[in-house]
Amino acid sequence: MSTRASLYVHAPFCRAKCRYCAFFSAPTGSAGPDAPALSRYLSALEAEMNRQAQIFGRVAAPTLFFGGGTPSLLGANALARILAALRQRFDLAPDAEITLEANPDSAAPELLRAARELGVNRLSLGVQSLDDAALKALGRVHTAAQVREAFHAARAAGFANIGLDLIFGLPGQSVEGWLSTLRQAVDLRPEHLSCYGLTIEPGTPLAEDATALAALPDEDCQAEMFLRGSELLEAAGYEHYEISNFAKLSGGVGQRCRHNMSCWRGEDVLAFGPAAVSTMAEETERVRWANPPDLAEWEALVLEGRAGQAGCEALSADIRASEALMLALRTADGLDLNTYAATFGHDLRNTHADLLIQLERAGLTLLDEGRLRLTRAGMLVSNSVIRALGFEFQEISANPENSS
Repeated sequence: MSTRASLYVHAPFCRAKCRYCAFFSAPTGSAGPDAPALSRYLSALEAEMNRQAQIFGRVAAPTLFFGGGTPSLLGANALARILAALRQRFDLAPDAEITLEANPDSAAPELLRAARELGVNRLSLGVQSLDDAALKALGRVHTAAQVREAFHAARAAGFANIGLDLIFGLPGQSVEGWLSTLRQAVDLRPEHLSCYGLTIEPGTPLAEDATALAALPDEDCQAEMFLRGSELLEAAGYEHYEISNFAKLSGGVGQRCRHNMSCWRGEDVLAFGPAAVSTMAEETERVRWANPPDLAEWEALVLEGRAGQAGCEALSADIRASEALMLALRTADGLDLNTYAATFGHDLRNTHADLLIQLERAGLTLLDEGRLRLTRAGMLVSNSVIRALGFEFQEISANPENSS
């Protein structure tokens, strides 16, 4: 049974659904969730915590992540109630990284001050762009000016660890336009930057917009955005520590997101809320379950005492091996081949010796002191490299940061 796991809380509420967003969320309008909806959500959340505490005991948690949706819409009182409920049932480490996702339009100074007083020590701002026209095209409700206001308000509230989420490959965006966004972001001097390529998800408004689709940058242009953007950020003192993530280096030490690193290392995650995904070790196996991506359905499930029973599966050795390889290769640390062979019985230096030579000659990987790493060029085609190594790529939701 697991005694250590990162914690994740999904706050489903958002003011409006962005045109590209396929994550589960519950749009509320500009006022945020009404009192009855928020009360039902909080009661169900506490019921789910009770159930999982009965099963797993007082889990020791090195990190806690509030994702969404837009968690900043919960307000200070709800955040205080959730944190009190978590601390009552689980053991948050004294130095736990506690992250709150927020959108610039809902990151009011009084909320930020309250969050810091409650122990939140990392803020992740859903910026996406610093171009007002691009923000409007994406369906974002904030402006570039509000991004800067929210960032400075967070600093004034005492946040010394702030991350910005950005998206590249937007309709009509040029390479220079993307680099300009990065330069403006760097000027704010955040500790962390997440830079995601735009994904066109079926069923979203953006996927139905023929004009926007026709204006998307082509693959070569997006590849140049990725490569030159990475070079720009590394020159500005950021470590490219995962395909989409950069951490500010200070004295040789980077400010990586500890919660996401835990997910990429394949460690246990105990998650709460609609659409949240947990992966936990039990006595004889490792299991994963996904909560229903529906607020009412999730509330009914947990209030009936059936939390964690929907979509629960035991992870086979093959699945765990595939996931360990895929997740490790996403990071700059790469895959420790000795540990991997000892754990899963697959020594890639024996089973894929010729392929490893080919990948290194092609400039896609590096093999050094028993670690297999993707180069920057290899990161561009990471899924293909993983498939070539004999594993089917799977999109694994371990509740890392998303584009709130």
